[in-house]
Amino acid sequence: MIRIRYVLTVGLLAWFLYAAGPGAAEVTCTETYGEGTEIFSLATGSPGELGLLRALAESFCPAAEARLCWVKAGSGASLALLEKDEVDMVMVHAPAAEKAAVAEGWAARRTLIGSNEFYIVGPGSDPAGIADAETAAEAYRKIAESESKFLSRGDNSGTHKKELAVWGQAGIAPAGDWYVVTGDFMTATLKRADTEGGYFMTDSSTWIAEREAMPNLKVLFRGDPFLVNTYHALCRSQPAESAPSPASRFIDFVASESGQEIIRGYGAVDGGEGLYNDAAYARQFEKD
Repeated sequence: MIRIRYVLTVGLLAWFLYAAGPGAAEVTCTETYGEGTEIFSLATGSPGELGLLRALAESFCPAAEARLCWVKAGSGASLALLEKDEVDMVMVHAPAAEKAAVAEGWAARRTLIGSNEFYIVGPGSDPAGIADAETAAEAYRKIAESESKFLSRGDNSGTHKKELAVWGQAGIAPAGDWYVVTGDFMTATLKRADTEGGYFMTDSSTWIAEREAMPNLKVLFRGDPFLVNTYHALCRSQPAESAPSPASRFIDFVASESGQEIIRGYGAVDGGEGLYNDAAYARQFEKD
């Protein structure tokens, strides 16, 4: 019995390391989907947290005889894992970094898969008066001028990169006791904003999924086109003559009508709004 347990333990450890990629000594799966023999790993944040990745994988994996290992990471960390060959693919929302990855040759198949947008949420009393702002940059200036509490993920995620871009538009380098860096993921930081009565820029998908649990927050600013958040899938580069990898085939599936139908309808209840928009909607916000 002891020997059997040892074999199973070693086997599971080997599987986790393999599933997360060839260089992934410290990367393990947050969750796995499917039971196939072709294993591939994918790093992403909100699509995994909110269950969209599971829905896509459960449709793709049976026919593909594949098993997907999800590694929870923000966009910056996901791209770093891809660069180090520790995951096979990513779903991210950091366009400049994505384009650089393709230009440098370590990422390929950059494919638009959908979008959401960013909302600035805060306490209903709106101490900074951002509900009257015309742009996200103006909203940020009002927060800084009033020194109202603002929570930042501060983790090099796509959300953090967008936040810094808005501060740049506002001409402000945020600092002081009012500017709180959490170093945490989207949902955790949103919950902290609710508890502490602070402002936070959350993606619309997380807000729709979690708003009932956030009694102290409301959407105070939205609608600036700069806050539209486009998601792309990328995978590791591979020789042109090699057969398509499971990751590459998964990108094709997500971009197909079957995958896009899942994205369009995900999270919608009784005909209400879903958590994500599809690639056709997102394309109008593409810069290149």
